[in-house]
Amino acid sequence: MTVTPADLDALFAARHSCRAFRPDPVPRAVIEQIVATARRAPSWCNAQPWQIVVTSGEETERFRAALWAQAQKGGHAPDIPFPSGYSGVYQQRRRTCGWQLYDAVGVEKGDRAGSARQMMENFRLFGAPHCAILSSPAELGPYGAMDCGGFVTAFALAAQAAGVATIPQAAVASFAPFLHDWFGIGDDRLILCAISFGYADTDHPANAFRTERAGLDEIVDWRG
Repeated sequence: MTVTPADLDALFAARHSCRAFRPDPVPRAVIEQIVATARRAPSWCNAQPWQIVVTSGEETERFRAALWAQAQKGGHAPDIPFPSGYSGVYQQRRRTCGWQLYDAVGVEKGDRAGSARQMMENFRLFGAPHCAILSSPAELGPYGAMDCGGFVTAFALAAQAAGVATIPQAAVASFAPFLHDWFGIGDDRLILCAISFGYADTDHPANAFRTERAGLDEIVDWRG
């Protein structure tokens, strides 16, 4: 079968960050196929630094409850530094996305309690029945993390092709010490993010909006 550029563009366009899931589990065979496809992502020197811990069923529920309890305590300590700031167009895009979400779920400007409640849904995994915790060898540093970014994209697209919704979550990785301990992930690996996944609750208002993408004129500096 030949995949056309239009086919690939349609797959990218259909993917979105799902913020409300149905409880129905994804069959193990489907998850295995998603990972088998995602592992074909390119990596520096073919190092393939990605490793994931995938939760299902009761393990997801145990993790969800423990993560929520940890988030109530606070104490963010990510393995890799979060952005020092957002300025200019990056701040504008971030705000636009945030207000699209808040508008969809009925949080009005100035309602800090409402926006905080929505933010905390990260630590409920948005109700997803599965969660993947992604890590990379510490010795590979930024290049290992960059390679894993490709894996995240490949995972999300492979899932979309299988009818499975996803949301990559840096917020979960902000509690890296807890994650290292909970999943037995050694300190020789950096926890980069989580990917919560399952079947989308298409009736939930949090899934009613789509973000926009910058035009080519904002991305490309043509030389020749």
